[in-house]
Amino acid sequence: MLNIRMKKSQAIIFILLILTLFTLNSIFMNANKFEVSEMPEMIDHDHISSQKLFDNSWKIIRDNYYDEDLNNQAWGRWKEHYHGKIKTDDDAKVAIDTMLASLNDPYSRYMSKTEYLDQNNSINSKITGIGVNITSIAGKIHIVNVMDGTPAQFANLLPDDIILAIDGKEVNGLTLSEVANLVRGPENSFVNITILRNKDKLIKRVMRKEIKIKTVKSAIVDKNIGYIQITSFIGSTTPNEFLEALEKTKDTKGLILDLRGNTGGLLPNAIFIANLFLPEGSNIVSIVGRNGYKYDINAQDTEFGVKKPTIVLVDGNSASASEILSGALKDYNKAKLLGTKTYGKGMVQKIIPMPNETGLNLTIAKYLTPKGTDINKKGITPDIKVEFSIKDVKTNNDAQLQAAKNILSKMLISKK
Repeated sequence: MLNIRMKKSQAIIFILLILTLFTLNSIFMNANKFEVSEMPEMIDHDHISSQKLFDNSWKIIRDNYYDEDLNNQAWGRWKEHYHGKIKTDDDAKVAIDTMLASLNDPYSRYMSKTEYLDQNNSINSKITGIGVNITSIAGKIHIVNVMDGTPAQFANLLPDDIILAIDGKEVNGLTLSEVANLVRGPENSFVNITILRNKDKLIKRVMRKEIKIKTVKSAIVDKNIGYIQITSFIGSTTPNEFLEALEKTKDTKGLILDLRGNTGGLLPNAIFIANLFLPEGSNIVSIVGRNGYKYDINAQDTEFGVKKPTIVLVDGNSASASEILSGALKDYNKAKLLGTKTYGKGMVQKIIPMPNETGLNLTIAKYLTPKGTDINKKGITPDIKVEFSIKDVKTNNDAQLQAAKNILSKMLISKK
């Protein structure tokens, strides 16, 4: 029997160790569907002028952005262009957004007070909404997954539904954050979600509730096979939830780890889980900073490792932290990857609290898999390719999960 109480304390110590390594290393700030390299612990409550807020952001980006050439541009032009022109925090946001856009980096972003609070709430697993994860594909807002036991599930919202409008307001052209803000609202209030499912336009009336974000769920399938799904690495409770899932599936002979639709989250969470599968001293991931310095994060000794045959389910939405975990398990032959090619996000962002209770997610490094593979914009090709068709969605047939069960069953038979 696993000692979960002991594991939880060890989980906290291990995560703090990771954070300490990032804090002390000079390549990070010289002194994170993503992605962040460390868990934010505070909000900067200092209030400064909007012009100074812009100037501070300009300097932080100049001094810490991964590409020290800043996309081959003279960075000083932005400070000159906006000198004396920033009057409000809204002005500052427009200017900082414009400046960041010039980097051609979709992962670095500046957050207003509201947006930064939303991100922190996600990390702290607290939010009032309906319980869906969304992404933008070719300008359309898609539901990636629906959380169990949430208003969205009760309203029969489904993965791959396309959101067209919220309370009558069309979402075309809106950012993910803007869409999320429209969905969220006071607890017990209602929101009308207009969706496109296949060719049918539907309107779902959904009551908002406080969503207790659980990022891990587990089950036992086919008697000897455990199933653990990680929907996101963003929650600070993800490591303990994973340990609890291991406890629930401890009597099984094989494991299916489902990372489909998992767009990433906190790097320490991915490292903690990978550490459970790899021998002490193994390189989990290499972080390369702007000065080219490569820092290897190695597996630590643990008494509760996972040693059973494992298959990892991945798809085109498995990104960032999901790719760190799946890439490490693949490189060390600790698991077979099954599904379709992953997204291909190999950059690391740091969460930087900014004055006026705002924040900045800034790309500060890239990462390599243990074999030194740069997966950015390339993705990871699974060992076993299995498509998930529209027909499978319509018939509620999870062909990838079924294939994983069949292959894992054969693996277990061959071990006898």
